[in-house]
Amino acid sequence: MLIKWTVDAIRPILERGEDLALATVISKSGSAPCLAGSKMIVQRDGSSLGTIGGGVLEAEGQRRGARSLQSGKSEIFTFDLSGRDAASMNMICGGRVQVLIEHIAADDVNHRLFTALSDALVAGEKCYLVSDLGTDAAAIEAMGRCLVRADGSRQGSFPYPAALLKDLLAQAHRSTYPVLAVEDGRRFLVERCYVPNSLYIFGAGHVSQEVAELAERIEFQTTVLDDRAEFANRERFPNVHEVKVIDSFDACMSGLVIDADSYLVIVTRGHAHDQTVLQQALKTNAGYIGMLGSRKKNIEIRKRLAAEGFSEAELECYTCPIGLDIDAETTAEIAVSIVAELIQTRARKGA
Repeated sequence: MLIKWTVDAIRPILERGEDLALATVISKSGSAPCLAGSKMIVQRDGSSLGTIGGGVLEAEGQRRGARSLQSGKSEIFTFDLSGRDAASMNMICGGRVQVLIEHIAADDVNHRLFTALSDALVAGEKCYLVSDLGTDAAAIEAMGRCLVRADGSRQGSFPYPAALLKDLLAQAHRSTYPVLAVEDGRRFLVERCYVPNSLYIFGAGHVSQEVAELAERIEFQTTVLDDRAEFANRERFPNVHEVKVIDSFDACMSGLVIDADSYLVIVTRGHAHDQTVLQQALKTNAGYIGMLGSRKKNIEIRKRLAAEGFSEAELECYTCPIGLDIDAETTAEIAVSIVAELIQTRARKGA
């Protein structure tokens, strides 16, 4: 997916009138030190932003990015991690990686397109970027790009039938990775563009600290909420999107934008607060609700909520104990299990 940090980095470069090269891992097979969708921006001064896996693979991406900036052309190259390429890295991963090196010129067309894309992401829209890679050959003389917004409007060029565009979007609709499609000999790269899923962590204790740090690193937009200013502050949570000190947990959902792409993690300092937050969470449209606690605690809280009128179907909408079962014991290990469950849920949702 094309995510907001990439667009936020590209736009000011184009506004300065500078071309850039964008390296994107478009596919991988076997074991490789990267994920499909990983991105790295290469600039004319030789600097880079982001990563496509490090080591010789990244060095090759930087080299080809610099070459693209000189030639004005784009290309796809394959890096073999099971043969000579792997030997040069002193490792045998046994995989293959395809990387698109995309030349993005600082012209009016690209400036308008990436401005529109930035505006869409700021508004929370989910949209698609469709890139025309030309006929089935490695070299790409020129790339056409088309942004398709949530309302169906377009920015950029797509001189092909509407039915083809509809088919391309359908192929990418639930994919968490860029989709490379071939239609009548032409290749198209289709990427869903999105703002990171919202993660709301209720409670600002030690587990919350560890969860928040990990969640930010895997592209969740994290907000931490607590009624204790000595816990909910930037000193303890320097990297999250937002820290909110609330009056109490009694109306902690007030003012929050919670939808099917929102994840709620309940890790307050006590059972009573957990139940208070859970009661409110079950009345939202959150895509995921998880609560820290034992199975015994969960049984007790479910009984209380059932007595208050919550249906069995509603009570099936949350997870407790939260986290994958990895025999976690320490605070850090518990956080890993929780974030692993978030990753698993996000992957299965295709979001």
